[in-house]
Amino acid sequence: MNNDMKKMNKMLLILGLMAFLANGDNYAAAPLLIDIAKDLNLNIQTAALSVTAYMLSFGLFTLLFGPLSDRYGKTKIINIAALGTATFSILGGFAFNLPSLIFFRAVNGAFGAGIFPVTMALVGQSFDNQNRQKALGKVMGLMFLGGATATAIGGALAYFGSWRIVYIGYGIAELILALAMLKMLERDNPVVNKLNFISAYKVPLSNYRFMRLVTLIFFVGFSVFGSFTYSGKLLQSITGFNILQVGLILSLFGVGTVIGGKIVPKARIILKHGFLITAGILGFMSLFAISSYKNVWILGISLIGFGIAFIFMQTTLISTAQEKLPKMRGTAMSLASFNMFVGGASGTALNGYIMKQYTISKIFYNTSYILLTVGFIAAIFVARFEMRKAKGYYNNQ
Repeated sequence: MNNDMKKMNKMLLILGLMAFLANGDNYAAAPLLIDIAKDLNLNIQTAALSVTAYMLSFGLFTLLFGPLSDRYGKTKIINIAALGTATFSILGGFAFNLPSLIFFRAVNGAFGAGIFPVTMALVGQSFDNQNRQKALGKVMGLMFLGGATATAIGGALAYFGSWRIVYIGYGIAELILALAMLKMLERDNPVVNKLNFISAYKVPLSNYRFMRLVTLIFFVGFSVFGSFTYSGKLLQSITGFNILQVGLILSLFGVGTVIGGKIVPKARIILKHGFLITAGILGFMSLFAISSYKNVWILGISLIGFGIAFIFMQTTLISTAQEKLPKMRGTAMSLASFNMFVGGASGTALNGYIMKQYTISKIFYNTSYILLTVGFIAAIFVARFEMRKAKGYYNNQ
């Protein structure tokens, strides 16, 4: 039994470290856009197309990896995805123009889509009901920590070297870990004998209560990822700081996600049905402050609040989405991730246009009202779900 627990802990550690790197690879782009634009002779909104490509590809391929992992085994898919994302992260550091950067980041995102959702499914099936939530929490904690440190790591590497070193560095670390995973992760058995994407998604797509919930996840991704991409440029325009200083300040958003992840269970108990409304108000206040103030301390506190609001919303909506489809949690996770990252890609593209036509602060001003609206609507949907759940509606599904 002791040996089994050691194996489980090793599995959690290596999966958590890969989630740390893969999530960091995504978040690190925020402070890098300034240098990427200069190096490739682009404007910021054009350079941001690489972020759009990553997120859109991540979201789309999430839909493929869920059913593939059920058919061929989750470990096999994670191993392939880890090797792929490592390879194309390294290649991204050698991009020589915008098309090559977009291609490398898009393929990187496609493989990255096979890591986090499938990892959550593998951990979920590997632990019993008593230990599952704790195990998932460990992996998610490392993932959020990866996001928390990414802008600081990315900013530091870019300041002392180049934005290229950031992608190459993350890629080499991912490659080393991917090779270790080939030996350390035990193979799991497929859970279905036939691959059928249509039947896999027919049930959730026809469940309107589920679909309206994941539509809200789209707008969370639209608001959070779509605005955070431009936060580095906003901070530099306000403060005049260099990329290292900007990266360190942006890491406060990641700090907020870690804090939010730790306090979310108690906060939800205390606030009850007002939990998501509070998250919406906190997100609104934080983004509104980012769009309106130039004081570095206010901006830093607002980034922490923004991170907390994001995690409050994300964890609640994703867990509720999975509970709405208790026998199809993997598929629910795929659709939730799809909406999150396609929303982020859409927000990044649209906000690039808004920045060009108006000002960069307009992005955060608009987003503050979107996040406030999402918080209130989500509170209604989740409250209705909990009422139906209390009546036993989901017990036999």
